[in-house]
Amino acid sequence: MPEAERRSEAMSIKVSMHNWMRPEPIEATIERLARLGYDGIEISGEPRLYDTARVRTLLDEHGLECWGAVTLMMGGRDLLHEDPYMRLGSVQYVKDCLTMVSELEGKILTIVPSTVGKITPMASPDEEWRWAVEALKECQEHAQRVGVRIGLEPLNRFETYFLNRGEQALALAEAVGGDCGVALDAFHMTVEETDLLGAIRSAGDRLVDFHVADNNRMPPGYGALNWEAIVRELQGIGYAGHLTVEFVPSLDRLPSSEGLAIGDASEAGGGAGIEKFLRDHATGAVPLELYERFTGESIEHLRAALAAGATV
Repeated sequence: MPEAERRSEAMSIKVSMHNWMRPEPIEATIERLARLGYDGIEISGEPRLYDTARVRTLLDEHGLECWGAVTLMMGGRDLLHEDPYMRLGSVQYVKDCLTMVSELEGKILTIVPSTVGKITPMASPDEEWRWAVEALKECQEHAQRVGVRIGLEPLNRFETYFLNRGEQALALAEAVGGDCGVALDAFHMTVEETDLLGAIRSAGDRLVDFHVADNNRMPPGYGALNWEAIVRELQGIGYAGHLTVEFVPSLDRLPSSEGLAIGDASEAGGGAGIEKFLRDHATGAVPLELYERFTGESIEHLRAALAAGATV
């Protein structure tokens, strides 16, 4: 890649952040992201929570974009459930998320096909693969109608048994067809991939989104990952999407630990579903001061990695 083109590619990658990790009014989230220099938000996949016209106004006022959304696959949401009515309801949920993203003028929807935390199959591999393909084909058709691109996200084996590695997500995307792609998450990759950078290369132009947390699921820079190398690899495949911050601080029971400031999931204030979702992710109600610090440090670390990639 010529130097001028490579530098242009380096600058085209933007930085967004999820908001499912801290239930709060969307106004507070958008204000923080704008103040700290983020380009956009990857909004929680909870269409019933948001007045999309109001959210679009808030984004415009703060100079942010909606990059997309991520499905929150809690209980009752499972595209490969043995109950066909559960699958039907889950397909409708994904369609609703796609419509929400379209109304927010977003570009992508990251999909985890099965319930997060479900680690026991309900049927044979062939049956579950067929159910997943059938459901996702219907979702893909709706995605094309509303102009949003789907990315299938692998999770580590302790959160799902279905998609764990990039190659599996690529195979499923190929079976679904169209422009269905994949979304990669650095944290999950550290558990499952033998070659993290190689998995990025293999994804190529199928890569729709890239989620950011260090190997310990803390903000980038708090763990062992080389973010400059990751960014260079993303630039190398021509990725022009967003780096989407998704740190999940874990509860720390040491009396001396700062982590004690993280409250029980019941303090999150997002309702029973999100409380369970947070608990299943080994986290809880991250206090405002700590959340602000982690959010600010995340974008500083990623901006530095992007700048390094633009000058190498």
